[in-house]
Amino acid sequence: MTNTIKNFKFFGWIFLGYGSDHTTKKLLAAGRQCRESKKGGSLASNFLLSFFLFFIFFFCYELFVGWSTSPAKSPLQISQYSTTSKPLPPPPPPQLISISTLTSKPKPQEYPLQCTSKSTTQTCPHNYPTNYSSMNPSHSSTCPDYFRWIHEDLRPWKGTGVTRKMVDAAQKTAHFRLVILDGRMYVEKFRESLQTRDEFTLWGFLQLLRWYPGRLPDLELMFDCDDRPMVPAKKFRRPNSGPPPLFKYCSDPWGLDIVFPDWSFWGWPECNIKPWRNASRDIQEGSKMVKWKDKVPYAYWRGNPHVSPWRANFVKCNATDTTDWNVRIYTQNWDKQAKVGYKESNLKDQCTHRYKVYIEGWAWSVSEKYILGCDSMTLVVKPKYYDFFNRGMLPLVHYWPIRDNDKCKSIKFAVEWGNNHTDKAQEIGQAATRYIHEEMKMEYVYDYMLHLLTEYSKLLRFKPAIPPNAVELCAEAMACETEGSWRKFMEESLEKSPSNGVPCTLPPPYDPSSLGTFVEKKANLTRQVEMWENEYWGKLEPNKSKAGLY
Repeated sequence: MTNTIKNFKFFGWIFLGYGSDHTTKKLLAAGRQCRESKKGGSLASNFLLSFFLFFIFFFCYELFVGWSTSPAKSPLQISQYSTTSKPLPPPPPPQLISISTLTSKPKPQEYPLQCTSKSTTQTCPHNYPTNYSSMNPSHSSTCPDYFRWIHEDLRPWKGTGVTRKMVDAAQKTAHFRLVILDGRMYVEKFRESLQTRDEFTLWGFLQLLRWYPGRLPDLELMFDCDDRPMVPAKKFRRPNSGPPPLFKYCSDPWGLDIVFPDWSFWGWPECNIKPWRNASRDIQEGSKMVKWKDKVPYAYWRGNPHVSPWRANFVKCNATDTTDWNVRIYTQNWDKQAKVGYKESNLKDQCTHRYKVYIEGWAWSVSEKYILGCDSMTLVVKPKYYDFFNRGMLPLVHYWPIRDNDKCKSIKFAVEWGNNHTDKAQEIGQAATRYIHEEMKMEYVYDYMLHLLTEYSKLLRFKPAIPPNAVELCAEAMACETEGSWRKFMEESLEKSPSNGVPCTLPPPYDPSSLGTFVEKKANLTRQVEMWENEYWGKLEPNKSKAGLY
């Protein structure tokens, strides 16, 4: 038995493939010897040998079948099945790369102010790009509808064009002549404007050149920084009478002034009003501080009542011990506000009432956009003037019209109506907010300026030239010598790099029929409000209603 087992000690190696042919023959011969031996072992020895051979065969079978039917495993994976080794931690998840990271475009290079030392004369650097190349050339959209009024403002010169004689005639009231040649700006000043209006208007032109470098054509124009329009249409009714093309902040239905964005879009230091990008953000944040239905259910106005007789008359609508016209009026003293740090004039804190009143000052008022953007339903006292954006607005859509000859009663009815139709009043306020903050965001302000100046340049019948008394202006020449709020607002409104996008597409002009329809719709909506108002007061004052006063 001992010899037999000894001869079979290589059995497992054969199954594992390690036995040679010689070893195999040796084992088979030993088997035959065991069976044929006359001195064969006992039954017990044969049984034990059979059990041992079966065990070895079964072990090798399981080993080979298990490896052949299971997926291949690495040594590290096999070790996980060991009872003596600790399981390995799961492999770390693959690092994901955001699609936006792969598709994002590089941030454009910035060009901050390059101010020299005070002992050195400030010069205009020449490192700013002179050509405009958009990173998103395929994302152009149609401009807001109020851009169509550009065509109407320039219509008086459509047939004749603009001659040098016409431009020179506008010098009579202009504060400066502005010339753009090869993307550079030159200014000839005639007189000083009120406060820093002219400075921040010129700063706005410079920011347009930085926003769209190389896109502005050569041009020459005159700009008047005062409030009221100066080119009455009645003086130029004859054909080829040649009205002077004068750029202004506002005009009226009887004027031919070319309206342009006002200086406050780049900041108003004297009133501590931030540039429009920052002011717009602050107003929107202030609007969200109180839910609309939790706001004070009265009309609100804060301003200077001493600039016009209609404002002085409007102050009489303020609440007294005996009469309440549903409006709260606060007089604004800017000198006092400057001494206390403008704590009571923060635009962000003036969005707490459901209704806000807009009433013109000496002419149109800069306050218009700040009031309309406050998410309150704006009560607009019948205006005489228009600026570049408000001609696209409609009563009962963006604002509530107020009579100019009976303001107190008209405001009282508007507030009563709004408090009884809160959903509709809130809808009107939100429509105005979207109009102001979305359709009049700073990108569109620059687009309006670009399209207006481009269309104007097409009308020129002469070659622009630099006047002898003109000086070149750049951002450094204007901002580096300033300080305080003036410097702060210029730095805040500085366009440090060209636009990433392309200008919106200028919509076509109104045809006479569509323009007439729009104007008539505006008038009809105003008449509708006046009819509701007459019915309201007719029921409260039946005697006056019978007398035909309503």
